[in-house]
Amino acid sequence: VFTVTSKSITMQWTGHTGATTYKITATPKNSPERPFFAQFSGDSVMGSVNSLSPNTVYTVQLEAMDHTLNPDVPCIVQAYSKHSDSITVVFTEVAGATGYTLRAMFQSSDFFSETTVNSSPATVVGLQPYTNYKLSIMSINSGGRSQASHAINALTPDDGTILVSWSPVDNAVLYVLCIIQQGSSTRLKVNTTDHTMTFGDLEAGTTYCIKGEAWDSEGRAGDDLTVCQITITVYWMSVKGAEDYLALTTNGQNCTNAARNHCYISPVGCGQNHSVSVTAFNSAGPSLPSPPANYITPCPPDNIWVEETQADNCSVLWDEVPVVDFYMAFIKRDDGTEKSCNTTGTSCHFLCGCGYTYLTSVFPFNQAGSSPFAHVQNYTTPCCPEDVALKSVSTETLEITWSPVKGSELYQTTAKQVDQVIRCNDTAPVCALSDLRCNTVYSVVVSPCSELRGCNGTCPQHTHETPCSPEILNMTQINQSSYRVLFTTPNAQNTDYTITATGRYDTHTCSGRNMSCELTQLPCGSTYEVTAVATTSGGRSLPGYSSIL
Repeated sequence: VFTVTSKSITMQWTGHTGATTYKITATPKNSPERPFFAQFSGDSVMGSVNSLSPNTVYTVQLEAMDHTLNPDVPCIVQAYSKHSDSITVVFTEVAGATGYTLRAMFQSSDFFSETTVNSSPATVVGLQPYTNYKLSIMSINSGGRSQASHAINALTPDDGTILVSWSPVDNAVLYVLCIIQQGSSTRLKVNTTDHTMTFGDLEAGTTYCIKGEAWDSEGRAGDDLTVCQITITVYWMSVKGAEDYLALTTNGQNCTNAARNHCYISPVGCGQNHSVSVTAFNSAGPSLPSPPANYITPCPPDNIWVEETQADNCSVLWDEVPVVDFYMAFIKRDDGTEKSCNTTGTSCHFLCGCGYTYLTSVFPFNQAGSSPFAHVQNYTTPCCPEDVALKSVSTETLEITWSPVKGSELYQTTAKQVDQVIRCNDTAPVCALSDLRCNTVYSVVVSPCSELRGCNGTCPQHTHETPCSPEILNMTQINQSSYRVLFTTPNAQNTDYTITATGRYDTHTCSGRNMSCELTQLPCGSTYEVTAVATTSGGRSLPGYSSIL
């Protein structure tokens, strides 16, 4: 080693007779990073490897090569397993290679399997289920084999796998699948652009529900579809001399297993009472069937609905189903958020924020598995308007305005008083309530409504008082520049009344809570328009009829 920087190593070596090229390999000693290579002519005695990682220990190897030239080392890009006995490897192909050797090694032993392939991707077969393997690739040409690439790890799935396939959906650019295990709230969500997906590492004899939906290029999801893989596990006691077993149901379904004392029957319909019996076989023929064992799979509830007892607090409810041990309820929000609930009852609570659509479904379970499908119930809660404004536009009319809210198709406005209820339905965010009485406090509620949900009955009330307008009874001159104004007091106590005299060049006011007040400093020979206004805790009334002074 001649010099070292944070990202490069420079080597110096003695020349070797017959060498046409020199190859330097720098391999991280305690890091999963791939090796780095550099190649130099046979006349060189110094060279560098660049683009290294700082603060890393490298093992450096120098190779002198003749004109046959071993091929470059390929690099593994990806390794995956869709079947329990094989692993597929995607790797970079290198110039000068006539083939490749794919090596799979047990992580726990020195055993390895090598497969010769022509191109990427390549698959090594004959592997064990649910086993960790270390994969590497070597290139081949007339000069021999290259060094093995940096190895990566891959795990083969066990025997419990489910292959899901579907037809392409128009305008779909992505598919999202979610698999849920029976009796568990955990789930696995995957994205794919293919039309098939294999779920591995599953528990044998267990029900899995798989939900799929398609997404377009603008990130909008279509309707989802849920399919449950329903299996009945048939167990029996092994008997002496048996070489094979056959489980047969009363509706003609069967399964067989020579190596184990159980097998799976799929699919199973709902609400049907059947039985299953097992027959043992060997070279001498079949045994007598075992005594039958009865089973019945539950059907989905006929009726599912959602109730919102308080704002943002909902419950999905359903009709009780016979022969059920427990229920699994699934609630999916239109933004992708999901929740599940395991219960022996017929309801499940969930938080239902306004402005979203919720898709709810219920699966009954018993020892035979779950129902094969479920009805889906849609539920939408429009949000309550937050900027409701109330304004009196006349003595008997109140105008209510608000901003439109998400999820609402119609607005219902209600003003309540002791002996009457006034309603206004409209698609616009404005409503005028007329034929009101003054000196009355109205309680106004704006309820957004939708076709699926109905009207949101949890929105808050907004109060507004409508004071009556006072009227001027008469005006009496007190002296040369003052007048006493007498007016009505139609409102409740604690009401202020203001008298305003508006002239061409000036304005004069007086106020009081009784039936009169005095206008002073009025110049003689001037004409004024005099009006009266009442002010309460609910605001100002409209001016009463004016009088000329």
